Amino acid sequence: MTVSLTIDHRGFMKKRITEGAIKLLLVASTAIAVLITVGIIFSLIVESLRFFSAVNVIDFMFGLDWNPQIAMRSDQVASLGSFGAVPLFLGTFLISLLALSVACPLGIYSAIYLSEYASSKRRALIKPILEIIAGVPTVVYGFFAAIVIAPALRSAGASIGIDIASESALAAGLVMGVMIIPLISSISDDVINAVPMALREGSIGLGATKSETIRKVVLPAALPGIAGGVMLATSRALGETMIVVMAAGLAANLTFNPLEAVTTVTVQIVMLLTGDQEFDSTKTLAAFALGLALFIITLMLNFAGNWVVNRYREAYD
Repeated sequence: MTVSLTIDHRGFMKKRITEGAIKLLLVASTAIAVLITVGIIFSLIVESLRFFSAVNVIDFMFGLDWNPQIAMRSDQVASLGSFGAVPLFLGTFLISLLALSVACPLGIYSAIYLSEYASSKRRALIKPILEIIAGVPTVVYGFFAAIVIAPALRSAGASIGIDIASESALAAGLVMGVMIIPLISSISDDVINAVPMALREGSIGLGATKSETIRKVVLPAALPGIAGGVMLATSRALGETMIVVMAAGLAANLTFNPLEAVTTVTVQIVMLLTGDQEFDSTKTLAAFALGLALFIITLMLNFAGNWVVNRYREAYD
């Protein structure tokens, strides 16, 4: 018996051309994304160098007073103001720390419940609710923090003799923590579900309880992904603006007291670039220096998250 095989050369060439076009589109998209990123970084570096030509980098990174000024006459120098960014960095880290202290336990615990304890019906109900919370605009969270949370904290503090500012880091941090709960919960839930069932069955087969299996087997195996989610949420908290503007205020106070008003790097960038600004002035160029500093901090956090992921991933591969 003879079997004849015919090859559709025209169809084969058509597929090759289609695949080549798709590959070219993907390469072009990747190149455009890389070029845009490089352009943003280049512009930040160039404008920051112009700023540091007028303001000492040591004074900027370690100065304790932030009071940017702008020249009003031709014989004035804009750099006469104070450009110490330590109060901005301190306020940014304070609010982010408060937000993570709320979001991390609630987000991880909710992910454990959804993946390990919740029934399919409860999971189908709770999961969309978390996704809805993630889709709420940040201005809504800021309005809620300013109208509800901040007055409530001030009233509660007054009732026990504690003076809480009407705009405080605590109010902004609490609401920001609620905002990033879905981010940590969703990533942690996916990571925990990806842990092989054989690890759970082996632990239970050795006599461990369900809670012991989660604590000693599932969570350590899912730790790289959870750490990556926390790092992503940290970057999200560092870059938040609206909640801080509406709930924490604009004052660059050098304090680590969560009951007082503080500001962040992103808020000051917005303030420096709002309205008609001269891009030759030191005050406006300070926004680029702050953006570069925030970019470096976020990049370092991402490197730290990748280090944690790679280190513990090797232990469970």
